[in-house]
Amino acid sequence: MNSVTINHRQENISLPLEIENGSTLLARTAGPKHSLVILDKRELDRHCLAQCMSAHTKDFLVLAFGSIDEWKVKREEYPPLSAIILNVGGRMVDEPAVSEQIKNLSSEFASTPVIVLADSDDFDQIVRAIDYGAKGYIPATVSISVCMELIALSVAGGLFVPASALFAMRHLLQSNNTTAHPMAGIFTDRQAEVVAALRRGKANKIIAYELNLRESTVKVHVRNIMKKVKATNRTEVVFKLNDLFPDSLSGSGISRELC
Repeated sequence: MNSVTINHRQENISLPLEIENGSTLLARTAGPKHSLVILDKRELDRHCLAQCMSAHTKDFLVLAFGSIDEWKVKREEYPPLSAIILNVGGRMVDEPAVSEQIKNLSSEFASTPVIVLADSDDFDQIVRAIDYGAKGYIPATVSISVCMELIALSVAGGLFVPASALFAMRHLLQSNNTTAHPMAGIFTDRQAEVVAALRRGKANKIIAYELNLRESTVKVHVRNIMKKVKATNRTEVVFKLNDLFPDSLSGSGISRELC
């Protein structure tokens, strides 16, 4: 009986497979009409990932190469390319070699989504990857089945980023909002509007008209503001507010129309 050997150093991994005369060949049965290419210089990592992905999809032929040039040599042997998965592992997206690779792939394969697979789910890294042209960013914390669903989403034209990125963006927006409104936490939203009007020297009648309030309501807000800043009159309110929030008022100067 002829012994069968398998070459474990093949340059790509694809399923389904069959063994014939000691060589690993594509099965002759009808297979997927599209292929996914994993790019990773780490041979063991890319082959293991390709095997796992192949076991979770019947829609794509999963191939693994150390570089895009290696794939180009054999591209005619495989179905049309649907997506490129760039596995950067623990490297940072903003490393020159990685960023250039993303940019070059995204530029050369403009109609094919380039998806970054990385260990990190850092918000800044995700934003940079998308900015460099990636159509998706998948952290290594997801399961293989979820990973395949996200790849399918990108192939369909979607753009995926981890939920952690959305939470980070929300936190960033909230931080920016706090910076833009330094009186938050001291005054209510309505009181802050009255404060801004007071600092511009506007009279109660004008404040009431501009804020669509009764003049009596404005007076109540003014009294509450005076209590919070421990002021005894409107003039003192304005000076204390200017000391508390010197940079929060736009415009040049403050009117002295303190009625």
